[in-house]
Amino acid sequence: MVFWGCEHHLSLEQDCELLKSLGFGIELWPNAGGICSCRFERKNWSRLKHATEGMLVSLHARNDYPGIEQWVEQIECAAMLNANIVMDLRSFGVLDSADIDGCDFSNKIIQTAAEFNVKLCLETGSLKKLLQLSSKFPSLTFCFDVGYVHKDKENSFREYVDRLAPRITHLHLTDNYGSIDDHTPPGLAGGVPKEHWKYLLEAISRYDNEVVGSLEMCPPTPAVMIHQAGKFIFEQLNWPNKPQNLTRLTELIRCKK
Repeated sequence: MVFWGCEHHLSLEQDCELLKSLGFGIELWPNAGGICSCRFERKNWSRLKHATEGMLVSLHARNDYPGIEQWVEQIECAAMLNANIVMDLRSFGVLDSADIDGCDFSNKIIQTAAEFNVKLCLETGSLKKLLQLSSKFPSLTFCFDVGYVHKDKENSFREYVDRLAPRITHLHLTDNYGSIDDHTPPGLAGGVPKEHWKYLLEAISRYDNEVVGSLEMCPPTPAVMIHQAGKFIFEQLNWPNKPQNLTRLTELIRCKK
């Protein structure tokens, strides 16, 4: 799975074809390349369905303060693509600085997702806030963002893993040096210690969750960056489920040098 947030709007089909040929799925973001129109609007459904046919798909929820009507639209889009939805606290209607109260808006989102059998994965934010929401909404699962957790100064990496692992169903795999979440491909910066990667894999392996891993990056040269991230994740760390055609990518890159 590769998250795609920066491609030009005309290249969606080409990007999907590349990822599909390598055995990857795609995490679709609501906007790309400076385009204001949301990809998940009904007018774009036919194109999304055609471009991602035969791929594992997840959606990253709109974070432009969507209302209930917009949420229903993107949930229906996710159901059409058989996709989970990854969302941050803001898109879920929760302010990071506010206390958990009635959460009426969030509750409507949960109910609508249940009606369409769409899994909601809340992206890593304040650990305290995530734990409060997990108690309030039992169906909620988590997207563990390695980059966010690595730069957090209040809670340790292992504390995040230990508290969230039972309900992790999505991973954002990225690297940084602990100051800026700059979405460097895993292993390229080397800021996240290998011990953290190993601890995360061992923790989520204890639970019977179907976990999707997404290489979180903003690729100007996607083939090279996927190659670098894949080599680190699957060869150095020995993570499971290596895409079958990843070796072919290595051969293609060598031919172009």
